[in-house]
Amino acid sequence: MGIFKRIKSIAKADMNSWLDHFEDPIAMLNEYSREMEQEIVNAEKAIARQLYVENKQGALILETKALVEKRTRQAKLAIEQGEEGIAKLALQEKLTHDKQLSLYEQQYESIKEQTELLREKLNELQQTYHELQYKKILLASRANVAKSIKQIQNATSSFQTDNILRGVARAEDRILLMEAEVQAGSQFASPLVKHDLAFVNEEEINRELDKLKNEKEVLV
Repeated sequence: MGIFKRIKSIAKADMNSWLDHFEDPIAMLNEYSREMEQEIVNAEKAIARQLYVENKQGALILETKALVEKRTRQAKLAIEQGEEGIAKLALQEKLTHDKQLSLYEQQYESIKEQTELLREKLNELQQTYHELQYKKILLASRANVAKSIKQIQNATSSFQTDNILRGVARAEDRILLMEAEVQAGSQFASPLVKHDLAFVNEEEINRELDKLKNEKEVLV
């Protein structure tokens, strides 16, 4: 049962770590940059495909124009040679190609408009990407400053100043108690000292007596 609880705790810790990373503003900006880069790549690929279609359409128009000119020449030549039937067939194909040419040109203009829209979209994406990169640098700088300030605040709040001051006060109280004990001990010892000082032995008395006798003799 304990091992399952531990696995659950590890999984929860990993999930919290992933969420913290996901909510990290710098990581989010990096993710947005990668998404924008992918959008630019997709737009470039779309333009490449569009240019391919545009070029193919342009080639088809040139080819159709060439057929129109060819059938026109054939019709003129048939008329000059008195081949009216052949001239009609050439003109029929020429008119058919004219209609196709008109349709192809309309499609070509539409394709060119789509290509231009894709180019504009790509330019917008690139401009937005550059703005994002610039903003990311500024926001990263602001995030680093905020992170540093937060670390300083956390370090400041972790100082044990109050505990230290209380410890110093306890030490001071202890020293005052020790000094009081020493002073009290000295007061209890004082009467003994005074008693010893007040005691006068016989030798001291005799010396004082001899001193007085000598002073008397000098006066006589």
